[in-house]
Amino acid sequence: MSETETVTKTAEETVGTDKTTFGFQAEIKQLLQLMIHALYSNKEIFLRELISNASDAADKLRFEGMRDPMLMTEDTELKIHVAYDTAAKTITISDNGIGMSRDEVIKHLGTIAKSGTREFLAGLSGDKSKDANMIGQFGVGFYSAFIVADTVAVVTRKAGAPADTGVRWSSRGEGEYEVESVVKPTRGTDVILHLKEAEEELLSGWQLRRIITKYSDHITLPIYMKKETAEKTEESDTQETFGPTEEVVNQATALWTMPKAEITDDQYRGLYQHIAHDFEAPLTWSHNKVEGKLDYTYVLYIPQRVPFDLYHSNKPKGLKLYVQRVFIMDDAEQFLPNYLRFVRGVVDTNDLPLNVSRELLQNSRQIDSMRSAIVKRVLTMLESLAQNDKEKYQTFWKAFGQVMKEGPAEDFANKQQIAKLLRFSSTHANNEVQDVSLVDYLARMPSAQKHIYFVAAETFNAAKSSPHLEVFRKKGIEVLLLSDRVDEWLMSHLQEFEGKTFQSVSRGSLNLGELSDTTESTVTESVSAEFADTITEMKAVLGDRVKDIRLTDRLTDSPACIVVDEHDMSAQMERLMRAAGQAVPAAKPILELNPAHVMIKRLKQVSGSEHFSDWTWVLLDQAVLAEGGHLDDPAHFVKRFNQLLLSLADQKMDVKSPV
Repeated sequence: MSETETVTKTAEETVGTDKTTFGFQAEIKQLLQLMIHALYSNKEIFLRELISNASDAADKLRFEGMRDPMLMTEDTELKIHVAYDTAAKTITISDNGIGMSRDEVIKHLGTIAKSGTREFLAGLSGDKSKDANMIGQFGVGFYSAFIVADTVAVVTRKAGAPADTGVRWSSRGEGEYEVESVVKPTRGTDVILHLKEAEEELLSGWQLRRIITKYSDHITLPIYMKKETAEKTEESDTQETFGPTEEVVNQATALWTMPKAEITDDQYRGLYQHIAHDFEAPLTWSHNKVEGKLDYTYVLYIPQRVPFDLYHSNKPKGLKLYVQRVFIMDDAEQFLPNYLRFVRGVVDTNDLPLNVSRELLQNSRQIDSMRSAIVKRVLTMLESLAQNDKEKYQTFWKAFGQVMKEGPAEDFANKQQIAKLLRFSSTHANNEVQDVSLVDYLARMPSAQKHIYFVAAETFNAAKSSPHLEVFRKKGIEVLLLSDRVDEWLMSHLQEFEGKTFQSVSRGSLNLGELSDTTESTVTESVSAEFADTITEMKAVLGDRVKDIRLTDRLTDSPACIVVDEHDMSAQMERLMRAAGQAVPAAKPILELNPAHVMIKRLKQVSGSEHFSDWTWVLLDQAVLAEGGHLDDPAHFVKRFNQLLLSLADQKMDVKSPV
């Protein structure tokens, strides 16, 4: 017994001559109920998904056939057949692709191992139409057969295996399935749907042709159906049949090989939906043919929906690769950097051997040249979308903005072009929508401004309310509000844009250059001298908890804030590194005081008193909290704060008491 069978077999199994009953895993049972009861209004998707699976099986055989030509000697023309039987009330989708062994049947049709079922169920929105559109994207399309069928049978034989190693899988979608050995003379897979009584309208050549044309016209394999018999006419009382018994009912042409002028938008969308397993239309696409030192053609698509596995590190990604129109691999990741992993498309070249391997792709000057051109084309597509359709670009940015922010660190050659595509929140609109480009920011900058200012925090509200922004708001200087986890990492690699350097408002000393007004400064020599003893006493209290204590002009409403030294790691980056499990030495902050604030003046008055230490620690802890940090000892902070409140309350009571 195989390991897969051992895992999936239920405690109660029945074994006939060679027939074994298995129980579906719990997630599959849940999925079957969804298919049967919840997605009925989108029932046509079953044919789209089964034909797509058949096409994938043929592509896999074509690829394996390059390694072992004997696999295809049995039948060299790869194709798909769709047939119906009105008497038996069945629809059959057949292919002569790679086929499956017994273990593969159990693994792919009965367990969660390959199907992505758990992620699919977790991603359901409750909108039946949207949920139906997700089916292909999660690799669970086979189960859509149960939308229209009460029983589904699969008869399959692995390419290269003997006829007597065929396998029959069948299920009524009620929690169990049966597997038995059969004799199958030909390789490939037949999926037989025994339709529900309410679905007999599908037993029509016209209806099936309509669905195939709507969803699968772009499939490069020919889809055959039996020719229909002509209806009786008034001129003739006999039925006339056409010549051949079968006909191809789809276009069956590699779309990218056709002239662009002959391809409709619907055909481009159809190709995208096939290769991306996404029922929604793409935001935009580009079809290009390159001739010269290298000859290749590509079609690239920008999706509008986030794939469920976009952030899975082991997720297959990349473009479909064809060599001389022969499918080679599904996920040729060498053509795109990781930050563009959301791009879908195909690339077809005449300059690679048919037996190309992934190792060859990794060490090829030709691939490097193609990759460079494809990346530039994607960035140009996004630039065009940003300039010509801001609403669509905002849809793109909402879906893939965090991925694009990985770009400057990964793609130095295109750093400035990527920077133009970045979008941020800022104090200009003061809302969470990331719609401010760096070009927009520069256009609004005062001529005397030398830096692009930003503040980074764990949440948007923490960034928006940061005390570090106070002087910038007062002077009307725009500051970018960064709250994505990737933002600090982004800024460590994006040092400048169009000659303007980036400057964190929470790092180093405040120096606004020509934007400063010395007449407004609260930190004069006399003020510094006035607070010198207070600062010395505070340093004694806080010891090595802080790197320094100093007065500042950056605050207008808050009594204090913390900043990091010019070359130290920011507090937000430190938190992110720790959250990622990395040991990071704690950087000591600098405590800055607002000498014009009543609390700082009060602190100076209580210098030398028993409450001075509590006041000092509370000021530091409040500054840490306002910056979005976490206290080492929250209970101690609460205790000190309460003591100060009680002290103030006692003083008020003493004032009100009669003499």
